[in-house]
Amino acid sequence: MIVSTQKPLDQILPALEGGNRVFIIGCAKCATVCKAGGEEEVFRMQEELTAAGKEVTGTIIIDETCHMLRTGRDLRSRKEQVDEADFLLVLSCGAGIQSVAEASDKKVVAGSDSKFLGNIRRFGQFEQRCSLCGDCRLNETGGICPVTVCPKGMLNGPCGGMEDGNCEVDSSNRCAWVTIYERLEGQGRVENLRRATPSRDFSHKRHPHNLSLKKE
Repeated sequence: MIVSTQKPLDQILPALEGGNRVFIIGCAKCATVCKAGGEEEVFRMQEELTAAGKEVTGTIIIDETCHMLRTGRDLRSRKEQVDEADFLLVLSCGAGIQSVAEASDKKVVAGSDSKFLGNIRRFGQFEQRCSLCGDCRLNETGGICPVTVCPKGMLNGPCGGMEDGNCEVDSSNRCAWVTIYERLEGQGRVENLRRATPSRDFSHKRHPHNLSLKKE
């Protein structure tokens, strides 16, 4: 899931200058799970904007704001409220915010900051395990991504700063490569580490990406 956090009100209000009426959009998926733009956050934002002297013309929680066709359809279902607004305030990840901007000519205001692609450990706890680099090495490293889990992105073993199995950058964390070694040792695959890993192919990371699945 995309982990996002809601911007503080003192960052949102300046973006709403020049208009008084706001339509608020939340997301029922990722933004709801990480409490950045679900029903509770949309309601609270409505109260805060009203207290700040803004008029909220309406609100909606879209099932997936990153789904461009669905977002456009759902906004059309609230056409009157959207048309009344000077701004569309979106509480979702950056992909959702841009879906709204694609679907409407209204001024779109980002109410959230996208942080990372996150794994959910338990409710309210998220960890970054993947950097979406497009050049996955998990088959060689026991399912642990050194590009992400190692703060330095080391591809061929630990750096010289590793001490007692702990990371030089953050000593409270286990060195990613120690963890990789222990995983591979337990699987009887330590020989993987004797092969040098080639440099990353950064062409896989070019922007913007797109993918169209072929119909069979």
